[in-house]
Amino acid sequence: MIIGIPQEIKNNESRVGMTPAGVFELTKRNHKVYIQTQAGVGSGFFDDDYKSVGATILQTIEEVYAIAEMIVKVKEPIEVEYSLIKSNQIVFTYFHFASSEPLTKAMMKSNAICIAYETVEDEEGTLPLLTPMSEVAGRMAVQQGAKYLEKPIKGRGILLGGVPGVSPGKVLILGAGVVGVQAAKMAAGLGAHVTVMDVNMKRLRYVNDVLPSHVVTDFSSEYSIRQKIKDHDLIIGGVLLKGAKAPKLITREMLKEMRPGTVLVDVAVDQGGCMETTRPTTHEDPTYIIDDVVHYCVANMPGAVPYTSTIALTNVTLSYVLKLADKGWKEACDTDASLAKGLNIVNGKIVYKEISEAFDLEAFEA
Repeated sequence: MIIGIPQEIKNNESRVGMTPAGVFELTKRNHKVYIQTQAGVGSGFFDDDYKSVGATILQTIEEVYAIAEMIVKVKEPIEVEYSLIKSNQIVFTYFHFASSEPLTKAMMKSNAICIAYETVEDEEGTLPLLTPMSEVAGRMAVQQGAKYLEKPIKGRGILLGGVPGVSPGKVLILGAGVVGVQAAKMAAGLGAHVTVMDVNMKRLRYVNDVLPSHVVTDFSSEYSIRQKIKDHDLIIGGVLLKGAKAPKLITREMLKEMRPGTVLVDVAVDQGGCMETTRPTTHEDPTYIIDDVVHYCVANMPGAVPYTSTIALTNVTLSYVLKLADKGWKEACDTDASLAKGLNIVNGKIVYKEISEAFDLEAFEA
């Protein structure tokens, strides 16, 4: 199969769809890999690194899309890429369709085979291709939140870990999934007071078992969230509904209950966000303030640490890329139930129920 790896062109996205190590595995099996020049530079991988493992370097994104039977990338195609995607071309990337109707309709129109990293699901019900980026984003949420609590950036002026004689900051984490656990681990490591909320008691028991005793758990309800936001300094949204839009747990009017300079970090922004006032921002302009509350809602947080993120991503995507390349998408999905769940749009038809429900469109069987 001919695999194309274009350069990511979303704002401040420095990750790349595959490392040279991943390309080597493909070329070893006699697949052809074409990569756009400079695609890996932001992640610390150079054209010569890819050439040395058998890839061919192309100068433009148009050439990559034109030659490839399968595109492997990191983020969803943006508007300038829509027209480059061909009928029956496999596009394997993070799509997050439920948060973007224009993207959904463009991919339906393209007649391509859209396989989304974030909906590939293993037999245990976990999302193996989303997990590493959730781990990165969860850890980064605390790093960024701690920074934006500083006064020059309009935060409350609090050192999250405190110092002897001064109480540490208070961190509220909504969701005890991968993002929530990683955020709690980082916040606890800094010495903050940490509360993790979820409606899933199994997850809360897990948090209680594996994290230090100063990380406390609380069953999530609107009432308990309203109580907690009054005195917490950093609030992290890490809620995920597989393939669907995130629920709005913090409303606009709740902001008035928070203290000025409170920081909100919405990691669920890719799926529409779990706060009503969330709107996607970029690494260039990451924050905005509503009612004296600082919002950090960068849609590609792991893009800020591309070396770590690219390697972590290729570690988990490579086995699926090899299956698709070796067998073609039909046979690969027929023989691998996990990969089959990644099918979102096939030849113009939505085959993933949560996407059709998000936009009231018809869903079909894959």
